[in-house]
Amino acid sequence: MNKKLLVLSLLLVAAVLMTSCGSAATQAPAVASQPPATQAPTAIPPTPAPLVLKIANTANVTTWDPVLSFSTEAAYMANVYEQLLRINPPGSAQKFTPLLAQSWDASADGLTWTFHLRQGVKFHDGETMNAAAVKKSIDAERDHAGASFIWAPVKSVDVVDDYTVKFTLSYAAPLDLIASSLYGTWIVSPKALDAVAANPKYYDSGVDGGTGPYTIQSYTPDQQIVFSRFDDYWGGWKPGQYDKVLVNIVPEATTQEQMLSGGQVDLAERIPPQDLGNFQNNPNFTVDTEPSFFNYVGFFNTLHKPLDDPKVRQALSYAIPYGDIIKIGAQGLGTQSRGPVPQGVFPWSPDVNQYTYDLAKAKQLLSDAGHPNGGFSINLTYASENDSEAAFAPLIKDSFSQIGVNVTLTPMPFNQQWELAKGDIAKQQDMFLLLYWPTYSDAGSDNLWSMFYGTGDKPPYLNATNFNLSYWKNDDYNKLLDTAIGEEVTNPTDSQAQFVKAMNLLVDQAPGVFFYDTKAAFVIPKSIAGFKYNLNYPFVYYFFYDLHPAQ
Repeated sequence: MNKKLLVLSLLLVAAVLMTSCGSAATQAPAVASQPPATQAPTAIPPTPAPLVLKIANTANVTTWDPVLSFSTEAAYMANVYEQLLRINPPGSAQKFTPLLAQSWDASADGLTWTFHLRQGVKFHDGETMNAAAVKKSIDAERDHAGASFIWAPVKSVDVVDDYTVKFTLSYAAPLDLIASSLYGTWIVSPKALDAVAANPKYYDSGVDGGTGPYTIQSYTPDQQIVFSRFDDYWGGWKPGQYDKVLVNIVPEATTQEQMLSGGQVDLAERIPPQDLGNFQNNPNFTVDTEPSFFNYVGFFNTLHKPLDDPKVRQALSYAIPYGDIIKIGAQGLGTQSRGPVPQGVFPWSPDVNQYTYDLAKAKQLLSDAGHPNGGFSINLTYASENDSEAAFAPLIKDSFSQIGVNVTLTPMPFNQQWELAKGDIAKQQDMFLLLYWPTYSDAGSDNLWSMFYGTGDKPPYLNATNFNLSYWKNDDYNKLLDTAIGEEVTNPTDSQAQFVKAMNLLVDQAPGVFFYDTKAAFVIPKSIAGFKYNLNYPFVYYFFYDLHPAQ
């Protein structure tokens, strides 16, 4: 029984007792010499205690600056700041939920987008959210956001009137998807933007300049964050929503599990996969597994022999034990990828081909390529801090040894791994393992372009992202991608078809190997209602505003 029900029950009992006493007094004979009884004052019910939601989360805070933010603090930013739009989970009746924009439209050529803003919205610092505020935020994000590159298509942002903003693009792009990104799209109070321009440490104490349902009440670095509801939130408040949210930053999944089991927290963001069964068999919890925004890829260095030969890369792709890698690396929480686009994210398609684990075919292809017994070695690098890569990299080494290919495993911190990959061609790795996810819900413009679109006239053909680490440049692939990206707004059907052709060309030429799309697992107590996972926002496990105690 929660505190509100307990108070109501006690008052009801008191009322019944008072009624019973009153009835008995009426039946007793009156005593004329006594003055009439004075009526007891009406009791004032106590003020209900605030509803507090307690969460254990691994996410640390790199910065509280919503413009610069490009890391795991997004888990919290999404409850404090808002975009113009929010993209809904796959399968929803509507693709978007209007947030600070109530409606929007695009020109037929996809070059002009107009957003009509919600009126009556206040920032937490009292400023009014209007077109001038939106322009100031987007201009700042185009200039120096952690994810400023997502605004590349935008040529200008113009204020039409107090509540209308016009975006003019230099080329057609799905600006509704861009405007709903988790990164680089928060609308921020002009007062806060001016304050941080004057003092770069303005946000360090945990202040904010958002319009979201919660404000930052206090912040203890690496330990705890307290959020309080913003009473003037434009969405309003219903009884039962949480007044405060207390987040404990707990890096260890095992500790989070202990806190959840012991009742110290209401929700835990990460539970060790091998322990999910403890909650599946517990009637007080629901375990939900969902597709995620993440997938694992491996780049073959196409500048190094013999990996410059597609047949060799195809052979190695057939020598990948996909099922075992998912079982060991993902603890079963994954599905074999179809190219580098995670399932559920545009432009994923079931029509994209996959390799199977077939050592006989691998040996035949190596023989056809002039390597009948393998006879060569490769150096495979992976991020030492990534437990999944550390778990499944040895499986690749063991399997490749069965076709005569020797693998040296080289774990190193990711920043060192990446710097090596961008350096001297002769010293670069032969194979690079990477966990990747799109910046916003368009893996065509991101994953397919960022990881495999080669640029320039000479090796290593690195593009603007520096993530095309197979150093592969294929003119046919580039043309397919150029067409697909250019038609996303004007001809989405043909755009999807061109993306599928590009992905199948990738699989055939095998500049990379596509291991698995990860799955997200959530353990939700049945005492909490309103949870709904949105794979488009992979770091935001919980939108606090949606949650409330179950009835």
